Formats: sequence, C-alpha cells, structure tokens
Amino acid sequence: MTRFLDLVHPAAGTALISEWLTGTAERSRTAADAVIDEWAAAETPSGRLAQHVFLSTDGASLLFYAQWTSDEDHLTWARAHRADVVSRIDALVPGIERPGLHRTRLHRSVMHDAVHPSGIFAVSTTAAVDVKDVAGPAPGLLAAHIHLTSGDERAIVFTEWADAASHDETTDDSTSFKRYTLHHSFLQGGDGTSLRNTDGTGRL
Repeated sequence: MTRFLDLVHPAAGTALISEWLTGTAERSRTAADAVIDEWAAAETPSGRLAQHVFLSTDGASLLFYAQWTSDEDHLTWARAHRADVVSRIDALVPGIERPGLHRTRLHRSVMHDAVHPSGIFAVSTTAAVDVKDVAGPAPGLLAAHIHLTSGDERAIVFTEWADAASHDETTDDSTSFKRYTLHHSFLQGGDGTSLRNTDGTGRL
C-alpha cells in the first residue's frame, strides 16, 4: 500500500485536512467517488498540488488531505468554486456533516521503517508538546507525520502502521483517533502534469 510520503508534494506551502461524516460505508464510498469524478472532470486549480481522499475503516467518514502552494491560492478557488462542488455532492449524498477545515503545515516526519507497506493510517490530534507520545517508536509503527496548526499549538498526526492489530496493541482507551485507508490520490507535477492519479493501492 502507498506510503504517506509518496503523497507529499515538495512545493506545498499548506496542507488542508478536513473530515466528512457520512454515517455508512456505502454513503462514504458514493461521496468519495463523486468527489473523484469532480476532480477528474475539472481543470486543475492554480495552486493545487495534491488532493487525496481516505476512507475510515469503520465506514462512517472520509478524510481529505490537500496540498496547495498557499492558503491564499486555496481561498481564491474556494470562494469561486467550492459551493458548486459541494452542492453537487450533497445532491447525491444528502446530510453529510462537515466539522471544518484545518490549515496545517507538515512539520516533520519520524520514520521507523521505510521498507514495509502501510496497512492502515491512524490520525489523531494532540497538543504540539505531546507529539512524542504518538510518534513512537512502537511495535508495528512505521512512521509518524506531524502537522502543526496555525500558531503551532495543536498537532494533527498521521501515523502509518503495519496493520490494525499492531495499532490495537499499542493504543489505550484514552487515545482518540480514527483509522483510514487511502481511497484515491492526485499529485501534480511542477508543470501541471499528473505525477500520480491512483487508487489506494498505487495502481494507475
């Protein structure tokens, strides 16, 4: 399965993380596929470098991870186009809840195993000073990718695990997280050409 750093664009100035709560696996997949169709049909916005969609393992939600050259470029596109895109998705899958958008930057990645494929991604939010508690090392933890929110007070951490069992063995009930698999990925080259347009397995 795709590793997280395969999804990272080196020119990204901002990483946007947002969740859609759909309620069921069928609604999640329908919404995800509709978003993918929107991306494929539209001209790539100026400033958007990468866009990835993850499905939660419990089937109840989607996670979007987008990289843009800047927040300003994203806001320019969002003001002009986001409402139309969302309305078309909502016509297919009514009642999606959208808790909000986190504007972050990838602060650093902690690699424990760069060879083995990721079985799952786990995403958690913590105080920036507590990042070491989720970044490992731990059995089955392949890597942790630390994103800081504006002001550097909170961290959203993507961890890569060999499998769900490894994550279960090292996570206690006090830890809040969601687990995901990659559903689809778009990554643009510097000249606007597509470097990556794949499903979660890395297939074209």
